Amino acid sequence: MHAAIAGLQRLVEVFRRRRAQLAAGAGLTEAQWHVLEEIGCDTFMPSMFARDRERSAPAVSRVVRQLLDKQLIVPAPRRGDGRTRRYALTAAGRHVVGGLSRSRQRAIDAVWSDLDPAALAAFTRFSQELVGRLERYAARHPA
Repeated sequence: MHAAIAGLQRLVEVFRRRRAQLAAGAGLTEAQWHVLEEIGCDTFMPSMFARDRERSAPAVSRVVRQLLDKQLIVPAPRRGDGRTRRYALTAAGRHVVGGLSRSRQRAIDAVWSDLDPAALAAFTRFSQELVGRLERYAARHPA
């Protein structure tokens, strides 16, 4: 059991490091990349993003300002509500997101494509079961 937990922790760390490498290669932080992805989906609301990602609203606002400074996003008033802003990717922002998507897909293809399909399916089932168990445990034992 402990070896499996250690392996999972190592896997999480490798994924985190790789995501940081991809972001840095595009001149971004991981937080900036997350926000760009959300803005690209056209459903981005800073307060909801902060709550969903368990981040403070000021931290998300800081990332939004950084992306505005990099000219990767632009603000626009929301239709029907001039008090709130909607953000959209600029051409440069779309270029950065597209490059990140291509880099991520190349990595996925290189690492995952030749794995045994049965082993991959078994891993998928196991990981989904493990996530469910961890979420249920955390809900019952929050501290």
